[in-house]
Amino acid sequence: MLCAISGEVPEEPVVSKKTGTVFEKRLVEKFVEESGKDPVTGEEMDLEDLLPIKTARVVRPRPPTLTSIPALLSTFQNEWDALALETYKLKQQLAQTREELATALYQHDAAVRVIARLSKERDEARDALSKITVSAGAAANGDAMAVDNEALPEELAAKVDETHQTLSKSRKKRPVPEGWATSEDVASFDKVVSESVPVPQASSVDVEAGYAAISGLKGDVAIFSVESGQVERSLQVDEPVTDTLWVGADVVFATSKGSVKVFRGGSQVASFSEHAGAATALALHPGGEIIASVGTDKSFVFYDLASLKRVTRVYTESSLTTCAFHPDGHLFAAGTTSGDIKLFMTKTGEEAASFSLGAPLQAFVFSENGYWIAATAKGQTTVTIFDLRKEGDAATAKILDIGSSVQSLAWDYSGQFLATAGPTGLTVQQYAKSSKSWTEPLRNGTPAVAVKWGEAAKKLVAVNSDGVVSILGPKEP
Repeated sequence: MLCAISGEVPEEPVVSKKTGTVFEKRLVEKFVEESGKDPVTGEEMDLEDLLPIKTARVVRPRPPTLTSIPALLSTFQNEWDALALETYKLKQQLAQTREELATALYQHDAAVRVIARLSKERDEARDALSKITVSAGAAANGDAMAVDNEALPEELAAKVDETHQTLSKSRKKRPVPEGWATSEDVASFDKVVSESVPVPQASSVDVEAGYAAISGLKGDVAIFSVESGQVERSLQVDEPVTDTLWVGADVVFATSKGSVKVFRGGSQVASFSEHAGAATALALHPGGEIIASVGTDKSFVFYDLASLKRVTRVYTESSLTTCAFHPDGHLFAAGTTSGDIKLFMTKTGEEAASFSLGAPLQAFVFSENGYWIAATAKGQTTVTIFDLRKEGDAATAKILDIGSSVQSLAWDYSGQFLATAGPTGLTVQQYAKSSKSWTEPLRNGTPAVAVKWGEAAKKLVAVNSDGVVSILGPKEP
């Protein structure tokens, strides 16, 4: 009898009641205590399953065969042969693994190269598309070149007409709202809040219902409470944000990747990729049902907020930098890199008028009086007021000298106060209808890249490129 564990003749043999296997007592007891299983079958076992085998103590077992030198040499030879065979198999496996690894690395490198090539081709295609002049004059046979311009669907067109009729009737006789800021209030503005928000390279701000949405070129967004002066929530757009727009409780972002993203309750609910280049600006129709985006691909796009779908695309002759709807909603304006403000019919996309600044548009904004546009071009230190009722040189109603570069404009709801923002500070220009004259009630040295009016024009909300939010308002005594 030989022990199933050691292969030697046991000194104290025991046998398993379950399998009938013989073991050396001390070896099998140690194994069972450690694992609780049969060493051979792996079944559950305890010490009570082992029965001792009684042998005559006077009869000594024969000595093992490995006590002789020839037997030892034979055993060593067998073990060496087994070791050599195992080493050979391991070398084979190592060579096979190296070949598989080399193949995987080659495939990965090829995939990276293909992705890089496709990305380059995509960027080149976008760049080429953005440089196409869609109105290249007449073709050889005298026919105009066709582009896929689209008019608004009938249902939305009817809502545009309805909004226009409602707002235009009440605009002329509309008084300044009760409790609105006065010239004295604006003149007393000073910095009451200066708070840094987690938005590096801040680029835009929009204010709605006491909350400012501040966005940056790193894709970060902070929802800032104007009342408490603190960040209420942070969002991540994951693309450089070029413009921000509140639409009720939703917030919409335009990105340099050509996307327009809609967030609701802190989560993205829609994303459009209609522009071949960067989407540079956003605008909300006064009816509240259409948003617009413009881009470097020379197109503007309208989206239906109810269905979250694109409903109109119109191509122009130049890359577009900024945009806005007329307060009555029947006109849509877009600023171009060629220095023009182009006005289009909202329903059809047909060009209705054009005003020139002579340099790429930086910002423009409609006045609530319905017939003025304030505009500034990149690098300019002046703001030009255009009158929509006139044409040519006569359309230039006023040129306001701000004295430093202007990056952002904001007209209040009453049409009295025009705020400007730039690297050297903020100003407020006021138009007095009674005297038909302009004054400057406020000049403040707070640098900003974007500015918006707060509720009732009682506050100005500005943000600079470092992500510092400044709120200007009357200081409490």
